[in-house]
Amino acid sequence: ATLVHGSSYRVCRLVMAPTPPQGQSAPPLPLFSREEVGRHKKPGDCWIVIHGDVYDVTRWLDRHPGGRDVLQHYGGEDATVAFECFHRDKSMVRKYMTPFLIGHIVPEEVELPEVSKDFLNLKTELERKGLFKTNPWFFVAHFAHITLCMALAWLVLWWYGNSWLPWLTAAVLFATGQQNAGYLQHDFGHLTVFNNTHLNHLAHDVTIGLMKGVSSYWWNLRHYQHHAKPNVFLKDPDITIPFVFLLGKVIPEEWGKKHWGKFPYDFQHYYIFFTVPLVLVYFQVEFLFHCVLHKKWKDIILMLCFCTAFHLMFAALLGGFWANFMFYLFQRFLESEWFVWITQMNHLPMDIDTDKRNDWV
Repeated sequence: ATLVHGSSYRVCRLVMAPTPPQGQSAPPLPLFSREEVGRHKKPGDCWIVIHGDVYDVTRWLDRHPGGRDVLQHYGGEDATVAFECFHRDKSMVRKYMTPFLIGHIVPEEVELPEVSKDFLNLKTELERKGLFKTNPWFFVAHFAHITLCMALAWLVLWWYGNSWLPWLTAAVLFATGQQNAGYLQHDFGHLTVFNNTHLNHLAHDVTIGLMKGVSSYWWNLRHYQHHAKPNVFLKDPDITIPFVFLLGKVIPEEWGKKHWGKFPYDFQHYYIFFTVPLVLVYFQVEFLFHCVLHKKWKDIILMLCFCTAFHLMFAALLGGFWANFMFYLFQRFLESEWFVWITQMNHLPMDIDTDKRNDWV
């Protein structure tokens, strides 16, 4: 069987190779030890293990809807638990996996570690109890709340003018809407709100593209890596901002030995609050670069729509382009402070280190 990749990274079609003549069975696939699989972890030679089956995903890296990096991070490893957690319609996904099946793990090494089996059993039990079921009306109310916050920001400036108190109030209201739009797009981006994948993608494009001016394609590439390898240096983008911040205990030591970077890292817990907005500027450049490089014109159009809408809403009320631009930067500053506190409370209590290839959980 072969895979033919469509024009979008989300669309592929499966073309099955001729089956063996009637009465003949396909030859048995070879067996591999986990040590042997572990040698195949390079971009040009990438194998993974799922439920005891060995897949050579080298040709699938650039076609993988979640991005090549997620698969590459698991090169030479068992990705069973990650596979179970990332994919909802596993029967559909397996149709795409079949052409890449090259063998099986030897029987004596098939069994997963106890912690992984416990995790999968817990996931099954939570699904059985319906704890992952969503109420779409909650997300409709959340969307309405975000829209109301941003509308109130405009209304305050329109009614009270652009003196410092209305200006500050409007910035807080708009930043609140933007931060909550970040939460909402996160759930849509995980494709878990609606049963229809296309509807999830559409809602994600609206909330992150139209309402925040950010690329959904760029966010997916980064965020899927974060969940695939949380707190792993150089694999989890959320904790990999070297030359500015060094998180955890091990990474600063290694960084210091190699004399990389010139920032006063001993004071990063102070300057983080003032430099994070600069990181957001870097993100703006990064996702624009990704969109142009990968020809994601839809994302660029949605970002331009957000910028145009923001200008039309506030420029006349604030006194022109540059006053409007300063208002935009300030509300992004407020949003970034909020964002950093929440995300780093999740990251910092856990160990941050290079990939020790521990169990997924």
